[in-house]
Amino acid sequence: LIYDLKDQGGEECSLRYDLTVPFARYVAQKSISNIKRYHLAKVYRRDQPAITKGRMREFYQCDYDIAGIYDAMIPDVECVRVAVDVLRRLDVGGFVVKVNHRKILDAIFEVSGVPQEKVRAISSAVDKLDKAPWMEVRREMTQEKGLEEAVADRIGQYVQISGPGEEVLAKLRALPELMASAKAQEGIKDMGLFFRYAAIYGILDYVSFDMSLARGLDYYTGIIYEAVLVEENVRLPTAPESSAKKGKGDAVDESQIRVGSIAAGGRYDELVGMFSSVMHAKGKKTDVPCVGISFGVERIFSIVKSRRSEAEIKANRTQVYVISLGDTLTDSLLEDRMRIAAELWDAGIAAEFAYKVKPRPQAQYDACDSAIIPWAVIIGKDEIGQGTVKIKNMAQKVEEEKGGVTVPRTNMIAELKQRLQMN
Repeated sequence: LIYDLKDQGGEECSLRYDLTVPFARYVAQKSISNIKRYHLAKVYRRDQPAITKGRMREFYQCDYDIAGIYDAMIPDVECVRVAVDVLRRLDVGGFVVKVNHRKILDAIFEVSGVPQEKVRAISSAVDKLDKAPWMEVRREMTQEKGLEEAVADRIGQYVQISGPGEEVLAKLRALPELMASAKAQEGIKDMGLFFRYAAIYGILDYVSFDMSLARGLDYYTGIIYEAVLVEENVRLPTAPESSAKKGKGDAVDESQIRVGSIAAGGRYDELVGMFSSVMHAKGKKTDVPCVGISFGVERIFSIVKSRRSEAEIKANRTQVYVISLGDTLTDSLLEDRMRIAAELWDAGIAAEFAYKVKPRPQAQYDACDSAIIPWAVIIGKDEIGQGTVKIKNMAQKVEEEKGGVTVPRTNMIAELKQRLQMN
């Protein structure tokens, strides 16, 4: 899925697949022992695009990572808390953060008898359980991946377990074959801490312990997590009306396919060490444990946009529009509008006005409405002569304030700040 390229000199290059690997390389290159950072940038995937599911070849990701040696699960649970906070504030709708542990998953494959050379392929198949029923995944394991049926059945006993953290932990601890694995014991101990800390952070209601979560990337070494919408079907506004995939028989409306994950990540303790061993002259490997989460920016934007009407989406931060009324042939009032705008800017209030010497009144009202600017300061010759302005609520049509409220020019800033706080 990586775009491989060559420059003019024939040197092999590639477009970055994610922001995690470049971050690990930077930490190794600069010999950083601890850092907390976020990064918003473009990444590229040589994948089959599915616009209706928010999957594109070029898109933005936002990563939040914590690198350094800390006590178990403290930074890990913070990353999930950050994800929950972000998704709640963006109002993406109902969501759940699925969590699992790679050590537990590795132990499951080990005790089930999966050959080492098939672990990656079987892990990829297990990861499809959120989109396909178990029997379909089992068929892929046995018929396409060549796994023995008895081994697949043993895996199925484990990976179909999901639910609240403490319930799943209790079920896992009651499985003697699994608990005989040192890896499983380490993973379950970590997850016990995670759910204890998650309760303190008040995010348990958003988290589900899902044994089918595998995450395809090899560099994960501990906890893994993925945020998904709980709504079964979410149509994104980027989907063209004609975007339907036709197969054998009936056409499949791709716009009704689930969006999938909107954020994901996990712990990757050995990635920095892989780069440090290459960069240092003596080949010394210096591991810096890391954990982080990545948000699919455009996918989240599409979801947020789909939940709102066009009228609710405000593309600017302007709070006040300065309007002048009068005869457009004789009355300019441009300089008065400029003075008021400057006064508003000096007070920290985002304001705009028409860039015309003699704008038509209706054109100014239309500009205010189309930009969804909530307040207007209105002036005319009478207001200028009397040292007053009219303040009008443009967002709510208040009957008693239909033409605006007249206030002294000297009180304009204080009045606007009070009204802006009320909103």
